[in-house]
Formats: sequence, C-alpha cells, structure tokens
Amino acid sequence: MRVGILGPLRVAGSEIGGARVRTLLVRLALDPGRVVTAGRLIDDLWPDDPPAHPAAALQSLVSRARRQAPGLISSHPAGYALDVPPGEVDAWAFERLARAGDARGALALWRGAALADAAGLPFAAGPAARLAELRLTTLATRIATDLDHPPGSGHGTGADVVAELEGLVAAHPLREPFHALLMRALVAQGRRAEALTLFERISTALATELGADPGPELRQAHLDALRDEKPPPPRSNLPARLTSFVGRAEDVARVGGTLEEARLVTLVGPGGAGKTRLAVEVAAGLAVPDGVWLVELASVADVRAAVEGVFRTSDLVAALRGSAPLIVLDNCEHVIEEAARVTRWLLSQVAGLRVLATSREPLDIPGERLHQVLPLPEGPAAELFTDRAAAARPDLTVPRARVAQICRELDGIPLAIELAAARLRTMPVSVLVEQLGDRLAFRGGRTSEPRHRTLRAVIDWSWNLLSGRERELLRGLTVFSGGATYEAVSRVCGGDPDLLSSLVDKSLIALSGDRYTMLATIRQYAAADLPELRQAHARHYTELAETAEPHLRTGAQLGWLATLDAERGNLDAALRHSDDPLRLILPLFRLWIMRGRWREMGEQAAAVLARVGDVPPAGRELAHGLCVALTGGGVNETLRESEHPVALNAYLLGGAPSEPGDLVELAERTLARLRHHPDLWTRSAALLVAGLTRFEYGAVAGAENLLEPALAGFRETGDRWGQWTALYWLSLVAENRGDFAAAAAIGEEPERLAGELSGLEASLGPMTFLLRLGQLKGRAGDHAGAALALDRAWAAAVRAADQDMIARVLHARAELARRGGDPAGAARLLDRATALDVEMTPQFGALLNVELARVSAAPAAPLRRALELMAGCSDRTVRATVLEGVAEHLTPPAAAELLGAARALRGIGESADPHVIGLAARCAKALGADAFQEALARGAALPGPEAHALGALPGR
Repeated sequence: MRVGILGPLRVAGSEIGGARVRTLLVRLALDPGRVVTAGRLIDDLWPDDPPAHPAAALQSLVSRARRQAPGLISSHPAGYALDVPPGEVDAWAFERLARAGDARGALALWRGAALADAAGLPFAAGPAARLAELRLTTLATRIATDLDHPPGSGHGTGADVVAELEGLVAAHPLREPFHALLMRALVAQGRRAEALTLFERISTALATELGADPGPELRQAHLDALRDEKPPPPRSNLPARLTSFVGRAEDVARVGGTLEEARLVTLVGPGGAGKTRLAVEVAAGLAVPDGVWLVELASVADVRAAVEGVFRTSDLVAALRGSAPLIVLDNCEHVIEEAARVTRWLLSQVAGLRVLATSREPLDIPGERLHQVLPLPEGPAAELFTDRAAAARPDLTVPRARVAQICRELDGIPLAIELAAARLRTMPVSVLVEQLGDRLAFRGGRTSEPRHRTLRAVIDWSWNLLSGRERELLRGLTVFSGGATYEAVSRVCGGDPDLLSSLVDKSLIALSGDRYTMLATIRQYAAADLPELRQAHARHYTELAETAEPHLRTGAQLGWLATLDAERGNLDAALRHSDDPLRLILPLFRLWIMRGRWREMGEQAAAVLARVGDVPPAGRELAHGLCVALTGGGVNETLRESEHPVALNAYLLGGAPSEPGDLVELAERTLARLRHHPDLWTRSAALLVAGLTRFEYGAVAGAENLLEPALAGFRETGDRWGQWTALYWLSLVAENRGDFAAAAAIGEEPERLAGELSGLEASLGPMTFLLRLGQLKGRAGDHAGAALALDRAWAAAVRAADQDMIARVLHARAELARRGGDPAGAARLLDRATALDVEMTPQFGALLNVELARVSAAPAAPLRRALELMAGCSDRTVRATVLEGVAEHLTPPAAAELLGAARALRGIGESADPHVIGLAARCAKALGADAFQEALARGAALPGPEAHALGALPGR
C-alpha cells in the first residue's frame, strides 16, 4: 500500500510530520484520485475555528505535504486530489478484499484504529465507524471460515480460536455473531456446558440492555449445542490458499454469476494467465451443498478414471445422480477430446451437476459458456508484482514506474510477474529489468509443477499440442508487430482461416476487433529467421502505405489515419526489414508530419541512409534526398525541383538552407512554379509553405495573403491537417499584429480539428494550445475565458507533472492577474514560477523577466536579463514583444525607438495591441508627431536593438 490510514498514517517512502498535514492526507485518502474541493477541505480540517485566511492556510498546508511526500497531491482548479489509485490506499483495498471474500487479506491491512490521525474531527467519524463495523464483520467471516475447515487444512479451530473469540466477546458484549461463533468453537472442543452458559449470559444481556431476544444465528448455535453436534464441514477437496489472490475480483464475480446460469463454464486463456487459481477461488466462494471437487488432469491420460478416483467410485452416474455437486476439471487441453466426451456424458446423466473447466482451448460441447482469462491490466498487474515482491524482499520498495515497466514487458501474465518478483530475492531491480528479454528462462520455486517451472515450459506445453501446419503459421505470425488483419495474414503467410481459428482457440493468439494479436512472450518463443516472410511483410505494408498516402490529403484522411495508426508497429518493422526501405519512406513521410513524429523522422531517415549509403539507387533519388534533408544534410536539387507532395515540406522540416533569405527564396520559387498546378492540394500546400516562410523569415505582412487561400483550398479538399496548420499560422499572424481577439477566435477552430484528427497532441499539445488560448483571451479583454482556458492548461500540466508547462501557466496567470488589477498577486505567481527547477528557453525566460519588471519596484534588473537572453535569438516576434515591454520603462525618445525596432521585427506598421497603441500615443504626445516618426525610423534601422536598449535602461 502506498498510503495507509487503517492505523496511524503511513506513506510509503516518506515520513510525514505535523498533525495538520497528516490530517490533510487522511482526508484526501478517503477520496483517492478524486478532487476534493478547497471549500470542503477547509470545512473538514478546521470545523470549529477556521483560520483568518483559509485558502492561504490550505495552500500552505498542501505545500508542506508536497515537500514531505513529493508527487502525492495534485492540484485542480476546484481543489486538490490524492494522486494515487484507490487500490494503493489500504482502506479502499480493505473494502475491496472484504467484499470479494478475502477476509484474511483484508484484515492483514489493519494496523490500528482507522483514521487515527483524524480522530475527533467530524469528517472522520462516519468513515471510521463504517470501516470499524466492516472490520468486525470481516473478522467474523474469517473466524467462521476457520471453524468450517478441519484441522490440518491451514485454518485453526482449536484453543487459539477460542481465545480470540473470548477477547472479542469481552470487547463487544452485545455482538451476537461473536457469541454464536464462540459457542460453536466451544462445542467443537467438547465444552458443551460452557457454550450453553454463554448462551444464557448473552440472552440475559440482550433482554436487559436492548429488550431483544437472541437472533437466528445465536438460536441455531444454541440448538447445535443442545444436540452436541458439530455442523458437518463442506464437502470439498480444494487446496487451501498459500498466497493472496490479487487482481481478479471482477473475474471471480463474473464466473460465479455465469455458473448460476450455465452448467458448464470453461476458463480459457494462455498458459500462465492464472486459470487454475481463478477456478479454485471461484469454486471456494460458492455455496454448493453437495460438494466442490477438483479433478487435476495435467498428469493423467484417462479423464474418466481421474474423476472416478476423486469420487472413489467406479459408477459415477449412480454416485452423483440426485445430487448437485460442482466439479472443477483442471488442465483439459492435453486430453481435450476425452475431457469433452466425459463432460458431455456426465452433464447429460446428472441433472444437478455443474462443471467449471480450465483449458487453453474450449471443450466445444453444447451449453458451454466461455470466460476468457486475459493477462492482467496495468493496475492489477502492478498490485500482484508489488505483493509478490514484498514477499520476496520485505525491505524493498520498487518505484511505480519500474513496476509498470516490468509488468508491461511481461505482458501482464500473472505467472511471469510472480516469477520475476521472486527473482528480486537475489538481484537488484535494475538487473531484473535488464533480464526481461530472457524471460523464458525465469524459474519458479522447488515445488512448482514442471510445466510451470519456467515460462518456456509453460509455452512448451501448448506448442507440443500443435500440428506441424499450426506451428508453421504461428512462427509466421511472429513477423507482425502489433497484430494484423486477416487480409495481411493471408497475403504474408497464406493463413488458412481454420488454422487461425485453431490458434485462437488454443490461446496462442487472440482476436481483438478485426485483428489477430500475439503476446510478446509467445512471439519471443516462436520467433524464427524467416527472411522470405519478412520481405513479403515489408512489401504488403509498403503497398498499404502507398495506397493510403493520397487519401491523407483528402476528406477521407480520418479513416486512413486510423488504419495506419493501427499498423504503426508493422510499418516500423517493414521499414527496418525491407530490402527497399526508400520506397516506403516516401508514403510514411506524410503520416509522420500529420502525427508530429519529428524525432522519429530523423531517426528513421538516418537508419535508412546507413543501410543504403550515400549514393541513391536508381529510381529512389527523391526518397534518398528526403532522408538527407531530414538528417541535416541540406536540400538537393531533386527535392528543390520535385512536384511530389513530400518536397513541399521537406526543406522546412530538416536540412533547410543556412540563411533565412535562401529559405524564403526557395519557398517563393516553389510557389511560383506550383501556384497554377492542376492539383488543388498541391497549390494549397505551396501557398501554406510560402506563407509560413514569409511569416517566419520574410515579409510578415504578406503571409496572410498566402495563408488564407491555402486555408480555403484545404477546406475544399477536406484536408483537416492542412486546415489546422493554416489556421494556426493565421492565428500567429493576427497575434503578431496585436489583434488578440481575432487571434483567439481563429485559434479556437484548430481545437475541433485536432479532436477529429485525434493525434495532433504530438504536434501542438493540448497544454500548449490552452496556454496560448488563455493568453490571447486575456490580452483581448476576455478575462473569464482566459481564466477558464488557463485552469484547463494548469490541470493538464499538473497531471503530466510537466514543470516547464507549470512555470509557463504561472507566468500566464500572472499576466492575467496584472491585467485584472492585481499586481501583488501577479508578483506572487511569478515568484512561484521562478522558484521551479526548470531549464527555461531564452524566449520564455525573456518574457518572464519582462512580466517581472512590470510588477517590480526595481525593473531594471529583470529587463536587463530579458534583453541579454534575446542576444542572437532568431524568434522575431518574441524579440519584438520584449522590446515593447522594455519600452514601457524608458524615456519617450528611447521608447519610441524600441517601438520602431519592434515594428520592423514584426513586419507591420502600427500595432493593433491596445497596450502598444497607448504607449505610442504617449510617446507621440511627449515628442511631437514629427520627432516621434523620426524616432520610429531610427529604431527600425537599428542593427542590434537589444544592445541599444541595454544602453538606455535606467541606472546605467
């Protein structure tokens, strides 16, 4: 458990000091993962005497808690949340285990009084009482289980149970279940007279204290004592539990419910998924008056004889007819035909019989209901690993990220997770992680069955049951990565539908939607050197990418993007193994751009060049030139002159000319060549590239004239990515000229397009989008809309634990506070931003210092830092923004010069920014119209306006 409140507060890896801090964590732990509003927290933590400034007091308390337990508390616009899953808080885990019937596991979590650190506070009274009541109920359940099992089964029924019950009866003198259990325990020890005396005592106490008679449970215990008979133990040969049962509560409930409706339920799944353990847990939790019987088939050849041996009869039908037992047939797969025949025969002859079978493939007989036992999802898998790791090394705490990595690498297979956790007894976590690639050799304990001794042995058991053709197909399927459709399997492997169905039935592959998938563990086992199949695989996915690429420029792009996203693993594998990788890289380039995989583009291009060399093969000159450009080698003539769609973006994304002027010239020349191209998308893309190039490096004022027709063209073709990109740059153009309302309005439409494309977060993340939208709305005067957007950006940044983005949102909130008339609040927010351990970009650092100067009594120092950070910066819009901010603090002549320099950098005449307009008006009034214009001209001609501004700062 990461957080414990069943006793004194315990936080894994942290020592929590301060009573109020401990109380705060207890309160948040009652709602793990959910936001508790600030108002609710204040009322709960200070019910009678709230502090003078409750919000500040709460924030201070949260800060103290975060220092002591980093990463435990997340912020939200409405309040705070304990950032852990419910399963990592012992109170929640206790309730789940108790309600799932795992009384021992549930009670083991208790260390003392529930919510002890919040004792006496009203918010804790109800939950503490409820947890205490559930503990007593669970305790009674556990003791009843001990009494129901005979000696030697691992459950105590002797003097230890009597002593425990005597203590409970003394502590709870009117609690009938404990008295009834004590009477049963006394009778079991032959102490009938004491049991009857106990009944008389509790009966008198109930009448005196409550005016009530004994309830049914107590009366039944009295009758049993009078008869001096112990109730017969349930008939069962199920083994006693040796370890806790983790992560399958939902499966237990579903299988138990299915057995209420069907007479045959088969648990199917891959080896090591935990089918046997699940079957035993389900059977043990069912009330079956005629007994639950486990028949283990792993080492037998005669199924009927095995069942007869368990029931000690040679006439099964006669022995079972008229009764309603449950038979658990375990490990049917290697005797599947006979197991099916015997099961069908018994079910047809014994009307009350139910069968719970485990197998790696279905029995395939009428009335069978299947339950897939899948690998564990991330949360339960991590819970299992943590539990078994604690058993192997109680002193070890494995970081959550490492646990998640290990479980993910092991496919969530319970046996693999348990084998890996056991290895921590003899090796560090880092060594275990290194050895995950050799998972097939992981060994179990001395008493493990041979077929479960290693993961390789588990899969051997299934492999040996396959036909030669099934083995060949399974090997072939290992060339796929991330699954495959039937069409792909058929084209690459020549897959027979019946063979595929057989492998699905035998749990060696799975069918998810329309895709066949394989666990990485099974792939590692079956993998072989298959060069011909690998080339067939590469050809198929190259053809798929080539078919899809033209559609990525149309309104049909969403469907094709979904197809290519699903095949990402296969496309990457095809590029790695293809004998002709340059053919594939061309259609992939558009996909990479649309999904924002900038780093991947460069890495893949470098890998391809390393394989094909410096000289392009015949017919692959364009793809080769693209790879050279993406690895920083410059744009060759083939790319410059090509009308292929990839050429329009390639020089912007890698290997651009060294001088911005060369880039502008190249974009303009490309536009002139393609402006009247017969293909609308090509014309629109040329306009887009030229427009954004003008904005970044050339005549900013002319960018809009290119971007708007580009947007219109992309709307007509249906290309959402093109629309999104054009709108983004149009918004930047509007922002650059100071029209923040227009920039915000234009900037909101891309959010809808990004949602439709569902992958643009890699290009411009939602945090960045919301941050920019909040800033634009604030500058346009929409303070409420700005606050809402920044709240969403803040929540996303906190969830992602992105310190850089947290600093940027604090900066934006500070600007909003200043614009709203709260400079002191702005200063506090900026102090928080600068206190973060973040490596800021020069642009952000400069803007932060400009904002600091606006709320500082001594602005010269932050202004100097801002100007120094802009030295050598190529971002003209940020440079202009910094100069405008510095101008606010200078004399009118110097301020006017910086305004002129900012206009030159922005490529505009007068700014539409109300703040800049006001500053310009003040300068013009102070200087006169002619002198003001002369100062603007001087500033526009400055070769290094930042150095000039440094010389004009006050105090130099």
